[in-house]
Amino acid sequence: METSRLEFLKQYMDTICPTGFEEEAARVWRAEADRFADRSWVDVMGNAIAVINEGGSPRIMLAGHADEIGLQITYIDDDGYLYFQTLGGWDAQVLPGQRVRIRTSEGEALGVIGRKAIHVMESEERSKGVKIDDLWIDIGAKGKDEAKKAVDLGDAGVIDYGFETLRGDVVVGRAFDDRIGAFVVLEALRIAKELAPKAAIYAVATSQEEIGSRGARTSAFGLEPAVGIAVDVGQATDMPNMDKAKKKYGECTLGGGPQITRGPNINPALHSLFVETAKANAIPYQFELSATVTPTDAEPMQMARGGVATGLISIPTRYMHSPGEVIHLGDVENAAKLIAHTAAAITDETSFIPV
Repeated sequence: METSRLEFLKQYMDTICPTGFEEEAARVWRAEADRFADRSWVDVMGNAIAVINEGGSPRIMLAGHADEIGLQITYIDDDGYLYFQTLGGWDAQVLPGQRVRIRTSEGEALGVIGRKAIHVMESEERSKGVKIDDLWIDIGAKGKDEAKKAVDLGDAGVIDYGFETLRGDVVVGRAFDDRIGAFVVLEALRIAKELAPKAAIYAVATSQEEIGSRGARTSAFGLEPAVGIAVDVGQATDMPNMDKAKKKYGECTLGGGPQITRGPNINPALHSLFVETAKANAIPYQFELSATVTPTDAEPMQMARGGVATGLISIPTRYMHSPGEVIHLGDVENAAKLIAHTAAAITDETSFIPV
């Protein structure tokens, strides 16, 4: 990946963006979009939107959600410990002992998720799974008054886990689900501009996907696209204990190319166009199979207004919904290239009616 693109990706990944609190990430994304897009803006739902060739036709919407799973402060006890609820779907087992960054009106507060040490647990406690209600956040405050000066009720935070390279193009970080999708749609927009598309192409860093694809629902209604392409993370199966997942979703390896989804949530003509485009441009790809509605922004886009020809491109990911999600940068670059060339090939004459 080019140095400038990688530096932007690192900056973007470092933003605090729990679902419903997307403001900081929207500012970073828009600043990059304004380098080449015709214009950009943020709507009332917190979706960040950029467009090229706005007067073109048809309208194509590219959606990658910027929000990540996080934590929201709900109670501060007399000793200054913070209690929280989750924003989005956490596996509570990964939370104890993690450092957290809480965004406050005064900046950021650092804390640690606490749990009773194993040394003082009763035997039955050790055998039970972790529950959110049994955890708290320690910010080092001496009491409630000091804690309240640092953090307000309702403040949101994320796990303090940064972007790092494991080896070669394999990288690790929190929030690749799905900040990497929002990165890809912006990269696809940048590449598509060089291809002189006939269509108007809108890239949307959507909000609140982790609690029901709410931003994609409203932005698809507002933009009225004829074609919608969602970008999210997909399950890599090239790791231990994934035999059942391979049989359900298909085989998928990091570095093997982006996943092209096939199933009821996907317009068959758009799926075929993805495959044809990948072959014509020597872009590696893999399939992702979904026998039902996908848990992504593709679902509300497909059902917007009178219906939208919808596709889904996924970035193979290991350890999804954990602080250490692992992806391959080659898959990211190839996803952006595939989407850009597909969008550039679409004209008013392109039919997406299933026949």
